Amino acid sequence: MLVRGGIPIFRPSARASSLIFRETRWLPVVLLRNCSSVLHVDQSLRNVAQPTGRPATPPADHRVLATDQELFVTSLYSPGSPLFLPNGAHVFNRLLSFLRAQYQQFGFQEVITPTIYKKSLWEKSGHWENYKDDMFEVNGRGAFGQVEGVEIGEDEGYGLKPMNCPGHCVLFGSQSRAYKDLPIRYADFSPLHRNEISGALSGLTRVRRFHQDDGHIFCRPSQISEEISLTLDFVSMVYKTFKLPPFRLVLSTRPKDGYIGTIDEWDAAENALREALGQSGRQWGVNEGDGAFYGPKIDIVLKDSDGKEHQTATIQLDFQLPQRFGLKYLAPAPELEKRGISTVDPELVRENGLVTPVVIHRAVFGSLERFMALLIEHCNGHWPFWLSPRQAIILTVGGKIRSETVRDYANSVRRYLSGTVISSDGVDGIRTPQPTDQQTFLVDLDDSERSLNKKVSEAKRKKYNMIIIVGLNNVREHTVTLDLTGQPDQEGARSHLCRAVRGIAVEDLKSVELTSEDLFAYFCLLARAYQ
Repeated sequence: MLVRGGIPIFRPSARASSLIFRETRWLPVVLLRNCSSVLHVDQSLRNVAQPTGRPATPPADHRVLATDQELFVTSLYSPGSPLFLPNGAHVFNRLLSFLRAQYQQFGFQEVITPTIYKKSLWEKSGHWENYKDDMFEVNGRGAFGQVEGVEIGEDEGYGLKPMNCPGHCVLFGSQSRAYKDLPIRYADFSPLHRNEISGALSGLTRVRRFHQDDGHIFCRPSQISEEISLTLDFVSMVYKTFKLPPFRLVLSTRPKDGYIGTIDEWDAAENALREALGQSGRQWGVNEGDGAFYGPKIDIVLKDSDGKEHQTATIQLDFQLPQRFGLKYLAPAPELEKRGISTVDPELVRENGLVTPVVIHRAVFGSLERFMALLIEHCNGHWPFWLSPRQAIILTVGGKIRSETVRDYANSVRRYLSGTVISSDGVDGIRTPQPTDQQTFLVDLDDSERSLNKKVSEAKRKKYNMIIIVGLNNVREHTVTLDLTGQPDQEGARSHLCRAVRGIAVEDLKSVELTSEDLFAYFCLLARAYQ
């Protein structure tokens, strides 16, 4: 435990984790839910491995790695709500930026919605009846029947939102819609809160406050199959970019009890998902009774190198919420439109009527915190450059007499490589703003007078992707010496360097002479290629 400003901050215990790993294999983590009230545990992974004569190498633990790389801490003042340090915030924001960069090609528009809603909204959506125990309640003024100081409309309780779907239904219903407007795809990164029991909280995998790359697609019945196929393509593209192992698809069907809607509606929704899965060309299985309370879903399940299975992305088909919120769009031949049938018959299309849309809930990462935990363990501290919290470090070399010259040059290289340009308008000395599309990188500097071997050893222990060495010869020649051995993909590091610097022959990744301009171009190429 650390104490900062009188406030205790708890960090994960690496020692405790290592003791556990010596005797057992990690059990699969019960992961945080998406828009579902059902927990997922892979039954096939419940058995603990038997001890052998030679101690097994402990699998990566994101809590231990997070301590070593200074990613996040936890506090008793907000259990289940991780506090991200600058390094962790960098990774988190990179994940957000990555998804935002993909939204336009998949037709999503980002929205921002409230954190709390009145109890009446949750009653309307069905969450208060089916999800209340997992929600945090908040009381507004007048909620306890006060007479004095009461504000109009504040005479009921509130709930912190555990999911975004009701708010997105409010957004859809705020404007008139026609069939030509659909599909409408909303994306939301608002923080969510779920009242998980304290004994289940663990690192980033089971939390109470988290962010979900939440998306809701309001579409016509005839568009269901195409939208699900497009979402599966989205998931495949993302997981391939992060070099994650192949995933499997699981169809979760109607729960035995605690669901809303009719059996006929559920059968129609399940059949639509079965059809979409069949058309996907991928293998899939069925998890009977594990659907959300409002509709069936497709879960994307990953197995990591340690055999643990993680339910990450999800695609859920919902006929219930649009009905509960009275959502409508105007379409010709409404009776056929409801059944997903198109027609050009002039007699039929002459009639216009209101039709209820279908909602597809989708999350590609799922919980960003949980996905980040998976990535921490998957990378085992060796991040790809574009995502790394320790992208590069400059190490100075030289005696005391030469150190000032080398230090000045190293600082100028650092400012250039980090993309930081500090300038003023020349009138009143106020700094000019940086452009929003300015490419920036995390470049640290070690200009201590320790030996170069010690500096390099520490940089490698901290898993910097790029180690840049600057000495007096580099000052004279206006170059730097680059060590690329920290990049996890060595072949990719070599090939991208050859693309960034035409004519260069890379024989030794430990010693590559470059100008600062060539190195910055290399950084930019790696970032664009997600390497």
